[in-house]
Amino acid sequence: MDKSKPPYLYEGDRLAQISFPLGGIGTGCIGLSGAGRLIDWEIFNRPAKGSLNGLSHFAVKAEAGGRVIDTRLLNGPYRDSAMGSLAGEAYRSFGFGARRGSLVGMPHFERNSFDGRFPVAALDFDDPAFPGTVTLTAFNPLIPCNERDSGLPAAFFEVTFRNPLDIAVDYTLAGVLGHEMPGHPMAKGVKGKGWSGIRLVDAEIPTDDPDRAELIIATDADETSRQTYFYRGLWYDALEVYWNDITRYGRIKDRVYKTPDDRGGMIRDRDSSLLGAHVTVQPRESATIRMLVGWHVPNFRKYWISPVWHFTEHSPASGTWKNWYATEWTDVAAVTDEAFARWDALKAQTVRFRDVLYSSTIPWPMIEAAGANLSTLKSPTVLRLEDGTLYGWEGCHPNAGSCEGSCSHVWNYQQAAAFLFPRLSRSMRDAEFRYNIDGDGAMSFRLGLPLGTRLQTERACVDGQLGSIMLVYRDWKLCGDTNWLRALWPAVKRALEFAWSPANADRWDPDRTGVLHGRQHHTLDMELFGPNGWLSGYYVGALSAAAAMADAVGDADAQGYREMAQRGRRFIDDMLFNGTHYIQSLDLSDKQVLKPYRAAARSRRLPGASTDLLYWSDEHREIKYQLGEASFVDQLAGQWHAGLYGLPDIFDADKARVALGTIRALNYRSRLRTVPNTGRVFGYGDEAGTIVAAWPPGARKPFVSIPYAQETLHGMEYALGETLLQYGLVADAIETFAAVRDKYDGTRRNPWNEMECGSNYARSLSSWGAVPACSGFTFDLAAQRIGFAPRLCRDGGFSAPFSLGTAWGEIRIGEGRLELEIASGELTIAHLDVAAGDAELSRNGQPLASRQRQGGLSFEPTTLRAGDLLTLVSSTLTLSGAFDTSRPAQELH
Repeated sequence: MDKSKPPYLYEGDRLAQISFPLGGIGTGCIGLSGAGRLIDWEIFNRPAKGSLNGLSHFAVKAEAGGRVIDTRLLNGPYRDSAMGSLAGEAYRSFGFGARRGSLVGMPHFERNSFDGRFPVAALDFDDPAFPGTVTLTAFNPLIPCNERDSGLPAAFFEVTFRNPLDIAVDYTLAGVLGHEMPGHPMAKGVKGKGWSGIRLVDAEIPTDDPDRAELIIATDADETSRQTYFYRGLWYDALEVYWNDITRYGRIKDRVYKTPDDRGGMIRDRDSSLLGAHVTVQPRESATIRMLVGWHVPNFRKYWISPVWHFTEHSPASGTWKNWYATEWTDVAAVTDEAFARWDALKAQTVRFRDVLYSSTIPWPMIEAAGANLSTLKSPTVLRLEDGTLYGWEGCHPNAGSCEGSCSHVWNYQQAAAFLFPRLSRSMRDAEFRYNIDGDGAMSFRLGLPLGTRLQTERACVDGQLGSIMLVYRDWKLCGDTNWLRALWPAVKRALEFAWSPANADRWDPDRTGVLHGRQHHTLDMELFGPNGWLSGYYVGALSAAAAMADAVGDADAQGYREMAQRGRRFIDDMLFNGTHYIQSLDLSDKQVLKPYRAAARSRRLPGASTDLLYWSDEHREIKYQLGEASFVDQLAGQWHAGLYGLPDIFDADKARVALGTIRALNYRSRLRTVPNTGRVFGYGDEAGTIVAAWPPGARKPFVSIPYAQETLHGMEYALGETLLQYGLVADAIETFAAVRDKYDGTRRNPWNEMECGSNYARSLSSWGAVPACSGFTFDLAAQRIGFAPRLCRDGGFSAPFSLGTAWGEIRIGEGRLELEIASGELTIAHLDVAAGDAELSRNGQPLASRQRQGGLSFEPTTLRAGDLLTLVSSTLTLSGAFDTSRPAQELH
């Protein structure tokens, strides 16, 4: 990477793997390649990696003096396989040369760069033959606390032409939209409120049919032309005739067919439509054309059958429902009307969010991880159900979702939706505590669809179930809505008390010790036996969260939960810390440990197998799939949650720091080629990363260890990095983040597709936690309180976005001054927790009466709205204790 250029600027080989998702939350997306190609058309209610929509592309033409100066595709150099693609169709796949649908054989620009500050992409193109430079800017609205506008099913494009000549130049932007969609679509020129375009739809498909789909390409340019259909011929006639048409001087001529093209099986290109937008640019000036690709695929069909190891009960293998966006926009014309009517405002709010994030003083690897992984919310990993509920796969197979059901032990890592779209996060809590819990309190860790069906997993999952209790606490504190909490509380309480319920066949904690002793299913897809710091940490965190929530709703069991949490803390620190890290207390050779669980019903790996076969190795005389004395990357995961949400500490602070040092010493590898990895490979060779489990010298390593032990699971790595931040180990935190993001630099992997069990993996949404962690952000809107205690600074200052409840904005802190600016929404607070004495507080320059109290300032409840500025001035406000990332000796990346 050229250190003289910003790290978000991709050039050369770093463009090779890019697919930048353009779409709304729960709408699917279109990928924008590093060269500017339109790829990965994942808008038809399922993943479609590698898909192309026919000949879809943008092209540009420059004319002056009665002649064409140049015409070329708005693409940069091709960097895919010259041998062809394994994803291609017959006679156009591997062994037939570079993928023809990429249009690599057509004239394109010699050079391009890619500014990848998600959610906005900006590509600059230049070529000696083309008069001037061209910039393609692409985005879909992403506005914190505004999930509606962030859910428009469309990709927004702006193309800016800069004319360097001494004469005026007529520029044309040609947008080509392929017809690869369900049914036999017909194209038709359409007009709306200030725009014109071409709409594709098979009108014979009913509006309530899952195959119903509408696509549109539209522009609000003053002068337009169109070719409703490319020429229908054989072989490669369509592209050849199109190129002849577009390279002629003057406007493109229309062509219309009255019947669908149903000549299937012939060697030909499928139909395409072309929309032209034209602008005259005076010498040394510039002009911009806007173009939209929108879609409306309203009806979701459940296309998968739940695997038998999910043990479905009354869970149909089919079903249909509306996508949420189809309840908000009636058709693709409605989408287009709103997009053009509000384009400037939607872009301005999106760009502001981007700029606040990427200009913050947070170290680059953390900014990049936090921003880039927001793309998962725009990917087909995420759906919005008809009632608006946010639903997620774990990730994506190439053409299907991977691991259904908003899996609690994966999705409880995500922090992005919680802080940026809190209502969506609460919808997930509503769904899991309504549909995923039985009368005894056992929770399925996968949500069945359609909503209301029961999808029973093999057993309740400890980190999923107990983690969800902490998430209820987090989401309550972010919104302050105690009535919402009160409605969920009976189910939350039942979920907690399942830990000691006689109905719990896995005997988590029948004696109410505050420590888990029984069989414990977890996110690594097997079970641990006996006490361990990792999962018991979740238990203590859930008990503490439940105690606080019980107080809020007037439940007298709060004190009992608090006492159990304290017993658990003491046990973890006294019995599970071995001097260097937190371990699992288990005699691996003791087969009797398995005796209480002989009935291994509902084993997803070996259905119907005995416990002995599942967990015991006769050859090694040892219990399988355990941690034992391992240093586990997630051993402090409960503390990570607690630290982000303002819960009491779970682990002794000094011991936790020692454990973090051990993880850094044992699990972090600067060269992963030293690790014999028998699992999935997310890093290799001279790439760095933090592996799941490592055993110190002299420790007993199980012959058959916990699954995924040698892998680098990025969501866990981010959680570790944020825990390091919480304990002031900033340099280690930065290096932990950098080890992940260095692998996603565009050369080998797509920067906007972190992987685990498939693409666009939800666990990596943990990366957003770096933003509140760096800020030392505290929040309790139930008490109308927020606070900041930055853990790092740059050149004596700190700035970052903050978001919660119903507002987002920017926090700026320098010597003696704090500014909190609201970007959108509104926020009512009465307490500001910040380390400052003799402070003066003002709102929009007007003094605001306040009083000192321990930890900050109190004042009359004040509602801050978009544009409002809260300012605190104090001679004692300082960042001198924060880690200074501007000092050269401490720069890591």
